[in-house]
Parts: sequence; C-alpha cells; structure tokens
Amino acid sequence: MSTTKPTVKQASIISDFKEITKMRLSISVVFSALAGYLLGVVGPVDFYTLMLLAFGGYFMVGASNAFNQIIEKDLDALMDRTKNRPVPAGRMSVRSAFIIATIFTILGITVLYIINERTAMYGAISIFLYTCVYTPLKTKTPLAVFVGAIPGAIPFMLGWVAARNDFGIEPGTLFALQFFWQFPHFWAIGWFLYDDYEKGGFYMLPTKKRDKGTAVQTIMYTIWTILISIVPVFGVTGDLKLSIVAAIIVLILGLVMLYYAFELFKKRTAKAAKQLMLSSVSYITLLQIVYVVDKFIR
Repeated sequence: MSTTKPTVKQASIISDFKEITKMRLSISVVFSALAGYLLGVVGPVDFYTLMLLAFGGYFMVGASNAFNQIIEKDLDALMDRTKNRPVPAGRMSVRSAFIIATIFTILGITVLYIINERTAMYGAISIFLYTCVYTPLKTKTPLAVFVGAIPGAIPFMLGWVAARNDFGIEPGTLFALQFFWQFPHFWAIGWFLYDDYEKGGFYMLPTKKRDKGTAVQTIMYTIWTILISIVPVFGVTGDLKLSIVAAIIVLILGLVMLYYAFELFKKRTAKAAKQLMLSSVSYITLLQIVYVVDKFIR
C-alpha cells in the first residue's frame, strides 16, 4: 500500500499537467510549426533549431491553454466536457496553474528568441491574443472564433519565420491557409458540442444557432481553405511552391472535407458535425505532410 499511493498521486500529477497544457493540442500545434520550418528551410535542416521550435512552440501553446483554464475555471465547471479539468475539479489551485502558465510563457518566448527575434515576437502575440482577447470574447460574441483563428494560424507561419527570420508572401500564405481552415473546424466542434457550450455561456457558431446560416458559412470557409491550399501551384507565392501532383492530392483532400461540410448542411446533426471535425483534422495534417514531402522530392 505504501508504494501504491505515491504512484497514483504521481500519475494524477502527470495527467493534470497534460490536461492543463492540453498536450494533444499542443503537439498538433508543434507539428504545424515544424512543417512550416521544413518548408522554409534553405539547405540542410538545422536539428538544433528544430528542437528549439518544438519546445518553444509547446511552451507557447501550453501557456495559452493554462491561462485560458484559469480565466474560464468557473465556466468549465458547468460543462461536462471540461468539469474534470484540474482547476475546476479542485485538483490544482489557481496559483499553481498560474505559476505553470507564467513559467511556460517565459520559457516559450525565451526559447523562440534564441531562434530569432521575429519568431519570439509572433509567439508572444499568439499568447496575448489567445489569452487576453479570444478567451474573454468567447462568452460575448461569435466573432471570438475570428480572433481565435489568428493565434491558431500562427504556428504554421511561425515555422517558416524560424527558418528564414523574415515575413513575406510564403508565411503569409501558410497563415491564410490555416486561418481559414479553423472556421469549419471550430464551427463543427461548436455544433456537436452546442448543448455543452450553452451551459457555459459560449456561443461559438456564427449565427449562434445550429441552422442553415451556420452550415452555409461553414461551406464557404471550406471553399476558401481549398482555394488557398492550391495557390502555390501557380507560382505566385515566392519560394513556397507546389507540384501539380501535390496540388491534385491537396485538392482531393479538400474536396473530402467539403463533402462533409455539405453533409452538415443537408443533415444538420451532431454526428455530421463530428464527421466534419474529424475530416478537418485529417485534412490539415495530411496537407502539411504533402506540402513538406513535395518540397523534398521535387
């Protein structure tokens, strides 16, 4: 018995740490940043920079998520999806969460600054917008999704800036792609978790309802995402290029997501929304892989 209790407590601490920093989300963000770096790097890959970007990106997103959970602790306690998070469940004090968030902010900006100043600046902007603008707006207006899409789109762009220490048409395109993608992704989440979000006073859908208006806008933003995704094939985005074969693959991936967006329009069910959300996650992950592989085999 003497060895079991510490082990259980240790497991709880680890799981709470993973939850407060939203480890799965943070890793997906790091993946986007690394993909952006690989697209932007000229010559051999600098694995030291790659490592700094991975850790800096994780700290950056972990800090944003921890601050978010501190601010929303009372609202999280009202929702089934979030009531067991460390702070609302009482397993972690606000003070402890704040210490983690502060340390992660300092570490994130410092590590990204080692890469270059621009990378650190965009990382700091991301934390600020997510914590100080997006989070408070979530209970005020559906426009919060628009604001939240900005820090959400920064990581893909951040990788390129880490590689080049410059901002131009290439990272701008990567930013636009991930920016527009987030609307169908988050509206799908807002749709199938609508009842739970309503308990916390969050209205994430553009019309605040699961109606045709929301479904139509989801389709439109999906189309914009698809169009931006194939722009590099036309040679108008500087060093960010895409072969015809890769563009066709990316287009097919986009059409799959568009199919599920139309399915949401037709059925308007939580199941259809969840299918769109899952397809959107597959889409952005596979797209980033295709972009990177295409660069290195061209």
